[in-house]
Amino acid sequence: MAFNNALRSTAKLITSSESSLSMSVSRSFHSTGIKRMGGGHAHDEPYYIHAKHMYNLDRMKHQKLKMSLAVFTAFSIGVAVPVYAVIFQQKKTASA
Repeated sequence: MAFNNALRSTAKLITSSESSLSMSVSRSFHSTGIKRMGGGHAHDEPYYIHAKHMYNLDRMKHQKLKMSLAVFTAFSIGVAVPVYAVIFQQKKTASA
């Protein structure tokens, strides 16, 4: 009996909330404002201390080693991925 009463009250609550929601709903785009850190300046000190010298590659320690490793890694990935894809595709078509 208590379960039936709970179901009835839940159904009444849902139907009443649906009718009140249908009256108050308006369709429109909504977005939140942009959050600015410290007044909206481009480079606020507490948040972007590293930004002034972030891309100074001539000041990088061990520049020759790091840049050659980066170029070698990018080249290796650019060669290895297509080679693996061809080998994988050939195995796949051979087994079918």
